Amino acid sequence: MKNVVLAFIITLTSSIASAQADTTKIEQYCTVVATPRLLSSRVTIDIDYGERRSIWKDNRVKDEEGRAKKFNSIIDALNFMGNNGWSLVNAFPVTTGNNTFVYHYVFRKFFLKSEAVDMDN
Repeated sequence: MKNVVLAFIITLTSSIASAQADTTKIEQYCTVVATPRLLSSRVTIDIDYGERRSIWKDNRVKDEEGRAKKFNSIIDALNFMGNNGWSLVNAFPVTTGNNTFVYHYVFRKFFLKSEAVDMDN
């Protein structure tokens, strides 16, 4: 009898706890910027998640071993974003002063409100 009551209490408390979980989803955006390298056909990739940047903190995307991720091309970077659940929203070039194009790719991803990172910190 004690086991039945204990099982009932555990089931009841776990269902109450899961019912109170916040399932609100919010969308977060980021920008992938591809800048041509001087005297090269390669590009430099910068991913801006909207976080505060500091010269004291390394904000680069890391690979599995914790090293800065290097992309072979813009397509490699776009595939990386898609594989991590980001969806392309818009892409546009911006002309710089010396008639070169810097390409911007805007991505969106939905997160649970509890999982979203506060970018002000």
